[in-house]
Amino acid sequence: MLYQINTRALLNEIARDCGRSVTLDDIPDAILDRWQSMGFEWIWLLSVWQTGDAARQVSRSHHDWQQEFARNLPDLREDDIQGSGFAITDYHVHQQMGGDESLARLRERLKARGLKLMLDFVPNHMAPDHVWIESHPEWFITGTEEQLRREPQNYFRHPSGQVFAFGRDPYFSGWPDTIQLDYSSPALLQAMDGEMQRIASQCDGVRCDMAMLIQPDVFQRTWGRPALPFWEQTIQQIKSNDPKFCFLAEVYWDREWELQQLGFDYCYDKRLYDRLLHENARSVHMHLVAGLDYQNRQARFLENHDEPRIASVLEKSKHFAAAIVCYLTPGLQFFHEGQFEGRRIKISPHLVRRPVEEQNPEIAGFYERLRGLLKLPMRTDAKWLLLDAKPAWDGNTSHESLICFRWKSPDNRQLVIAVNYSDKPSQGRLRINIDSSCVAEVVWHEWMTNTILRHHRGELFNPGMLLDLAPWEYRVLLETDD
Repeated sequence: MLYQINTRALLNEIARDCGRSVTLDDIPDAILDRWQSMGFEWIWLLSVWQTGDAARQVSRSHHDWQQEFARNLPDLREDDIQGSGFAITDYHVHQQMGGDESLARLRERLKARGLKLMLDFVPNHMAPDHVWIESHPEWFITGTEEQLRREPQNYFRHPSGQVFAFGRDPYFSGWPDTIQLDYSSPALLQAMDGEMQRIASQCDGVRCDMAMLIQPDVFQRTWGRPALPFWEQTIQQIKSNDPKFCFLAEVYWDREWELQQLGFDYCYDKRLYDRLLHENARSVHMHLVAGLDYQNRQARFLENHDEPRIASVLEKSKHFAAAIVCYLTPGLQFFHEGQFEGRRIKISPHLVRRPVEEQNPEIAGFYERLRGLLKLPMRTDAKWLLLDAKPAWDGNTSHESLICFRWKSPDNRQLVIAVNYSDKPSQGRLRINIDSSCVAEVVWHEWMTNTILRHHRGELFNPGMLLDLAPWEYRVLLETDD
């Protein structure tokens, strides 16, 4: 499991409680202990790198961003706006956080608790006041006066007088607090490889921002020039020194398999996220048909710093049903700070403060039960299989709204999950083969409600377990020895 932390917001809250400025050294042991007790393997500290004044001034003056900031933080102050953590001036830890030495000490504290550290790598662009602008302007995409006149949303005039391109993807206007790197330059590739090497020496894994943007065909489509391949060679080089170093790609446009083949350990499963929020059970089921060589390397999530808070977009019953599907299927379980408490306000990565929100006890209780299940050896050592529900009786097609799968442990115990992913009642039969012929009655622990269910062994296989589920209802059945 991976837990994303808004580092700047966390430090802001610690500073408020302490009544003084703080660094990474001031994160209390109690917080680290809590992360450990929650069952996480990975802690992703968002936005620890040095940022500068140029991007901060853009953030403080951009009209549309200002409106967004004020909507989500009504008592907004100028000091709350410190610029995007993705407009990086230097891949050293921010001086206000205590620098690289403070991060190294925090990493050791995490390691003592069995926690691994993940940090950001932003390959596509830098902040406008990065030192390379002066020393190596040829490493960035430049523009013409005509392009600046025709596309002011994509180009800007640097104080040096030269026209440069904002960082962007091919489907949107540029990010006006960034400057685009030129991946057709062999020297730039070598320099970025050096940055990646330095980052890798400070953590156990990296989350690579918009990783598909520097793929040669995407870069060609965006900038009209051939890019040199970066990922495969860089990943191989890092892993030759540390085979366990982890690469997580933020990737869209159904390019996950492609990046997995380049060496990424995990890729964002944005397609599952979209299906869970906007499509039906059949769509989700078909997504889960994919082979395990693909699914095991997907990062499953319901929210992150880019997406809206899940509690703000789904009512609780659908939220919980989506979480059961998302986090009990194979892959990396990716959670966002505040998700467990039911936070509803998404905070921009340009801000270092977030509003105070009351915890939702029902959401907190749900995730506490779910995390307990995810920590079980039964879940981590078992094999996964997608199941097909059958009609409960002739003419009843409501079983098509059921998403069903199971995990089977090495000792043949099963964890069976069935979710009615619809707003109407659903019935179906689920055939389950119990390996032991000595068992006449199978006893299940329904994990999320902490209740006991019993089925005759023969009934489970023919005609199958009867499922009669209300809208968005689910069963999480752990086979027991009782």
